Amino acid sequence: MRLQLVNLAATEALAARIAARLASGDAVLLEGPLGAGKSAFARALLRALSSDPSLEVPSPTFTLVQSYAAPGAGQVHHFDLYRLSGPAEMGELGWDEAREGIVIVEWPDRLGVLAPEGALRIRLDYGATEDQRDAELTGWDEARLA
Repeated sequence: MRLQLVNLAATEALAARIAARLASGDAVLLEGPLGAGKSAFARALLRALSSDPSLEVPSPTFTLVQSYAAPGAGQVHHFDLYRLSGPAEMGELGWDEAREGIVIVEWPDRLGVLAPEGALRIRLDYGATEDQRDAELTGWDEARLA
């Protein structure tokens, strides 16, 4: 599925729509170039999952993972793997335990063979204007996204 997200509000609306469909064991893999909106999408997704629009959601660029409790959804783990070289480093981050909840992963190419089957992959790219983003969603059928 391809979507044009005309502004941040459209990105946040998509994140809220996806949040309503997530359950323990699900993975959302966020792909795209630097600055394309992966962290903004993750922040909106976490705020929707927590039902707290003002939730403080720092980027885990340096901590590599941040964990959150989400009512009705359990634990949610936000990974930023930009600084990792590959899947061998995932054990130290508690990847196996995190997979029991919901995981949101920026730079999922670093997962290698650990990338979960059936994950929702969202590729964000720059759009025609400064605020617009192009999104491509794969991994879930359209019925689950509807």
